[in-house]
Amino acid sequence: MFPFSDTVIIVAVAIMTGGWIVNSFVRMKMGYPLENSWGKAIYPKSDEAVERVKLLTQENAELRAELGSMKDRLANVERIVTDSGYHLTSEIDRLRDDKEVN
Repeated sequence: MFPFSDTVIIVAVAIMTGGWIVNSFVRMKMGYPLENSWGKAIYPKSDEAVERVKLLTQENAELRAELGSMKDRLANVERIVTDSGYHLTSEIDRLRDDKEVN
């Protein structure tokens, strides 16, 4: 029916295969686990990969602890800023500055 239908199919299959290869390469390069045809992750079994996972897990725990302390500090700053005494002091300072300008 279409004279170029075989060519289109071959080109489409080649493009999809090339995309799959590039995707797999980028995933390996970035450290993401590869997946088999059923979507199950295939993890590398080398000692280097296991050590990297341990280091990343430790770094993740440290970053979570730091994030928790930052949240606590931010809550304290918000409490200080929203405190009515802070507003009163800032208003007095603003009035004092206006008085000095005039």
